[in-house]
Amino acid sequence: MQLWATKAWRGLAALMTFAALLWNIDFFEWLGFAFVPEQYYAFIMGFCLAVVFLSVRFNRSEDARVPWYDVVLCLVSLGLLFYVGSNFLYLKEFGWAESTDLAIGIGAVLMVLILEGLRRSAGYIMLTIALVFIVYAPLGHLVPGSLVGSKTELWKLAVNMGFNPNALFGIPLQVGTTIVVMFILFGQVLFQAGGGQFFTDLAMATVGRRRGGAAKISVVASALFGTISGTAVSNVVTTGIMTIPLMRKAGYSATHAGAIEAIASTGGQFMPPIMGAAAFLMAEMLEVPYSEIVIAAIIPSLLYYFAVFIQVDLIAAKDDIKFIDQSLPQATEVLREGWHFILPFGVLVYSLFELNLPPERAAIYSTASLLISFFKGYKGEKLRISHLYDIFSSTGRLVIELVMIVATAGFVIGILNLTGLGFALTFALVGIAGDSLLLLLLISAVICIILGMGMPTLAIYVLLGALIGPAIVEAGIPEIPAHLFILYFGMMSMITPPIALAAFAAATLTKADPMATGFVAMRFGWTAYLVPFLFVYSPTLILFGEPADIAINVSTAIIGTYFGSVAVIGFFSRRMNTVLRIVLGIAGLAALVPFEVFDGASALNIAGVVIGAAIIAYEIMAGKARKARSEMA
Repeated sequence: MQLWATKAWRGLAALMTFAALLWNIDFFEWLGFAFVPEQYYAFIMGFCLAVVFLSVRFNRSEDARVPWYDVVLCLVSLGLLFYVGSNFLYLKEFGWAESTDLAIGIGAVLMVLILEGLRRSAGYIMLTIALVFIVYAPLGHLVPGSLVGSKTELWKLAVNMGFNPNALFGIPLQVGTTIVVMFILFGQVLFQAGGGQFFTDLAMATVGRRRGGAAKISVVASALFGTISGTAVSNVVTTGIMTIPLMRKAGYSATHAGAIEAIASTGGQFMPPIMGAAAFLMAEMLEVPYSEIVIAAIIPSLLYYFAVFIQVDLIAAKDDIKFIDQSLPQATEVLREGWHFILPFGVLVYSLFELNLPPERAAIYSTASLLISFFKGYKGEKLRISHLYDIFSSTGRLVIELVMIVATAGFVIGILNLTGLGFALTFALVGIAGDSLLLLLLISAVICIILGMGMPTLAIYVLLGALIGPAIVEAGIPEIPAHLFILYFGMMSMITPPIALAAFAAATLTKADPMATGFVAMRFGWTAYLVPFLFVYSPTLILFGEPADIAINVSTAIIGTYFGSVAVIGFFSRRMNTVLRIVLGIAGLAALVPFEVFDGASALNIAGVVIGAAIIAYEIMAGKARKARSEMA
């Protein structure tokens, strides 16, 4: 790439991040400037499009010379969006209200620019979905059956997509350009200061000396990284470079190593206290504090990682995989040298839960607490003033794809509202399921996984939250469990073949068969396919309800998860026969079911716990007897 172009887009990306920071600390308000939020969104969008056209070529490569038309697209994007930002109130009050030619033209050009930016930055899957909805808008009245929509002229579509507050400049873009940018900035500062190495060392120190320590390092490190990045594929690539070779050296197969890394990295997207962009968007869409989403995700994420941890431990026992045969750091040494990396998470939790601050402001305070890294380093590395430009530039570059996705999602939501398709889809799904909530949930889960394949989690949630969410809520399910259900199954598309991006990324590092890696990852992540159904029927698993009911259901769920994980691996103190595995698996499922789901569920819980415990006790005694015979021989 030409040097001037690289300098230009890096500078624009850094400037965009800096502008976002100033906006979120109310800097412009302090100076006496009265900007409306849509003006800020327009400016950020202009920066993002300019960076896309300077850094990504028409064929989606990043190393070719910048052609003249990309320079033109860059300048047009900056000029048009800055014009929109400067004159937004006029364009909205008169242009949109009266559908002037100027507003129609601007709306049409914005749609084309954003869709092209989406194609270059995010690929063809989201673009195809967006084009389907855009084509539907003028033709929806011709669609037969329950999915018929109102006719929308092209000029009306253009002006509404550009200036309707429920379209381009709606909640998705608001979340992407405020909250998410600040958390990405937080992550970049943390990693630049050495936080990534600290978390890796902490994982090594705490679990590396245990049986199957290499895989346990992967689980812990990926969970810690994931709670910051919130992106499964990037998490796999970042942590997998180190953890996968460790697992292979320890004795895990290539398929197992890739699947463990994929499932551990995917779970980071719903790992509190930072759950990624989708969780922030969920809080805004549902108009609830972000802390409520975090609290609701605690038990499902606990069950998820507990199951993964148990399974990698049992695989190590079955295949006689020992702890890592190399010098490992001591936990006390790691914490003594890197304690300051714990501080920002404490600040974040305190800001969100005690002070009830907006997420973006909490992220800023957490980032500010990392400034101590200018004075206290980790393994000889400190933050330096010279790092700031790279931090701001890399943050801006990482934001680009996200902003393109949320802007396009705004188009989709706008079309759903404009044509009435959103209501039509709700009634169609409810009509197909009839009175069966289970059937509705099964249909919704399949749709989430299929539509989510090949898309980032944020895009999955934005799309499916608008398409599927209303139908589940219409069936009588509260909004938070309904939307968490959608998020979980959309997220599991990352490890579900035939298009399992996280599993395929891990398979690239292990040189294993991608499909086999995906299917093994599905097995490791079995709780994520089951628990969402349970918390829909019983919100006690997302900590909604009476404390006593929550305690009982969480306890039996943990026990059931343990039994189920042992049954999946088929090993405890020895290899289990097929009959015992099946019975133990059924006992685990029986224990998992919350007692209030149906009449007699409490008896099922008790039976599951008793039968499962009996099988485990039998396996323990059989293992001891086998060991005794071996010693005597």
